[in-house]
Amino acid sequence: MENHTQTALRVSKITIVINLLLSVVKLAAGLIAHSGAMVSDAVHSASDVFSTVVVIIGMRAAGKESDREHPYGHERMECVAAIVLAGVLLITGLFIGWEGVQSILSADEHPLPVPGILALIAAAVSIAVKEGMYWYTRKAARQIQSDALMADAWHHRSDALSSVGALIGISGAQLGVPVLDPIASLVICLMIAKAAYDIFRDAVNKMVDESCDEETEAAVRQCTLSHDGIDRIDLLRTRKFGNRIYIEMEVAMNGDLTLTEAHHRAEEVHSDIEKAFPQVKHIMIHVNPAEGPGHSDTVA
Repeated sequence: MENHTQTALRVSKITIVINLLLSVVKLAAGLIAHSGAMVSDAVHSASDVFSTVVVIIGMRAAGKESDREHPYGHERMECVAAIVLAGVLLITGLFIGWEGVQSILSADEHPLPVPGILALIAAAVSIAVKEGMYWYTRKAARQIQSDALMADAWHHRSDALSSVGALIGISGAQLGVPVLDPIASLVICLMIAKAAYDIFRDAVNKMVDESCDEETEAAVRQCTLSHDGIDRIDLLRTRKFGNRIYIEMEVAMNGDLTLTEAHHRAEEVHSDIEKAFPQVKHIMIHVNPAEGPGHSDTVA
């Protein structure tokens, strides 16, 4: 079975090949059909290769084992990759918006040539392919809970939206309404900027040890209290470390238990939580006597 890093690398390599092929097809269609919008869209697809390379670098770094300098691992490198991709995504969106503004302002002075039908077909194919890449990458990102891969998925979606703008512009030019292209570009710019902000915010939250959501913590509590001998949970702290979770917990047990018995029960809780929540990397469990606040054992 593939691990987290292997899955991300497999998806990234597939998307690089598809992006390269799509860029060549769109560039050829743009040149043959005299469509500047399609040539720009081809360049956009080529830029997606760079974003995927960033994902590969980030995932390889995040997948490294712990060492003396980084005893907690390297998972936060994935957050760094996500932040870089959010920046690239924002720049891409602003570029599309700026091109739209320039087209609107210079529409009277520089009328655009009417592109051929080949450009229209290429735009439609691009939308279908890039949207499919978005859902394919998004599914893998959610499966392995990868911020960097999710950011790359949104980069594919931004390319699909760019192709939508090209499709509208080409259609508008053929119908005698070329201003539809820059208007669509402005709308697409806002959508891409919003996606970039969401990716950036989520990555930063994970860099500063944000706690898990209430649903996850409630599920951890339920899993813990389902064990016989656990009287209550005195303390539960969670924090996200990249795409992984660290847990600190204090549980209360019968104070008459021997140290060995208490340790054994804490180990059972420890193992069951790791099985139920694969994203959990480390758990520290303190055992308190149910009759008082003192600690009697710790399982790490």
